[in-house]
Amino acid sequence: MLIIIGLVVVVIAVALVYGSVRWQSATQKMHRKLEAARLPVAVKTYNAQDLTGLPAPVQRYFRAALRDGQPMISAVSIKHTGVFNMSETGEQWKPFISSQRVITKRPGFDWEGRIAIMPGVKVRVHDAYIAGEGILHASLLGLFSLVNLRGTPEMAKGELMRFFAEAVWYPTALLPSQGVQWEAVDDTSARATLEDNWIALTMIFHFNAEGLIESVRADARGRTVGETVIPTPWEGRYRDYQLRGGMRIPVEGEVAWILPEGPKPYWRGRISKLEYEFAQ
Repeated sequence: MLIIIGLVVVVIAVALVYGSVRWQSATQKMHRKLEAARLPVAVKTYNAQDLTGLPAPVQRYFRAALRDGQPMISAVSIKHTGVFNMSETGEQWKPFISSQRVITKRPGFDWEGRIAIMPGVKVRVHDAYIAGEGILHASLLGLFSLVNLRGTPEMAKGELMRFFAEAVWYPTALLPSQGVQWEAVDDTSARATLEDNWIALTMIFHFNAEGLIESVRADARGRTVGETVIPTPWEGRYRDYQLRGGMRIPVEGEVAWILPEGPKPYWRGRISKLEYEFAQ
């Protein structure tokens, strides 16, 4: 009996190691593809004079978040900790840790998360936008695929939407010189449009009393319910602004679907580490 137990333990250990190695190999492949799609950042620094003509709340934001002469961000590596709601209808919050690689030109990222659903058991997730393709892949222990969605127009649009909303962490990517178009809404909000290849996204950015971005909202993002993708209002909210890399960015955030019965948060996280690369 002890021999059988020992063999079972060995088999499980080998499977876990194999799953981890397999997942890391897939991660490295995705990062190579992300880097291969990288383009040079044409404008190297931020000039406050470029704000002329922008809506008033947008001008206040850039003056609050950036300093004149700020180098443009070309890439960023981010680590998060937080909780993720595993239930579509209830509250099943599970802890996660994640690493995210972002390239600002061409827009792209890979969020690689590890969600602890029970002691010793993790769901590994890739949520990504790479070379115009949207990817959502979740795997139990890196061995058993739970979700594998990619290659559709809905996935591409939804993942580019995430890149756009999270630009509060790499704020030079929101500048007009980087391709973002801004339109006035009112004194505390503005409409922003980002294009990549065939996709054109428009989202509403809301600003707080300090002029910093408080929330970002899309009228419709693809929400996966079972095997169906349902366009649903979607919102990211940000807080606890700190100075990082000479810029003011939020280090805490929450993401929610806006349902008829009210907001349903599904991601709450905090930045634990952040490293910028700037245009040369």
